Amino acid sequence: MRIKLKIGTGGEDRIKTYSEFWDYYVLEHSKPLTRYFHFVGTTLGIVMLVWFLRSGSYLYIPLCFAVGYAFAWFSHFFIEKNRPATFKYPLWSFISDYKMMFYMLIGKMDAEVVRVISDA
Repeated sequence: MRIKLKIGTGGEDRIKTYSEFWDYYVLEHSKPLTRYFHFVGTTLGIVMLVWFLRSGSYLYIPLCFAVGYAFAWFSHFFIEKNRPATFKYPLWSFISDYKMMFYMLIGKMDAEVVRVISDA
């Protein structure tokens, strides 16, 4: 059963399951430009990770996360105008970023946003 969350109501404090978190995450990424910034940052992070692993430059691996999160955080602060869920739910946020990226690749993310907003 999914709980109904509204942005900025403190509903995120009641999140107990990943299913509930996913709906919250989708609401926090309702603007397409926010999602695209996430997509670009995550893609760059993955490319950098592969590059550093293949070249043996292991000391640079933390830069992969810095680049990925820089794009995401910029989009939250300046486009979506909210606070990244990373601060409160780091693991679920990390997982959800890849889920959102996959949904974007298969063309399902816009419909997911509509579904969650209509349930809110």
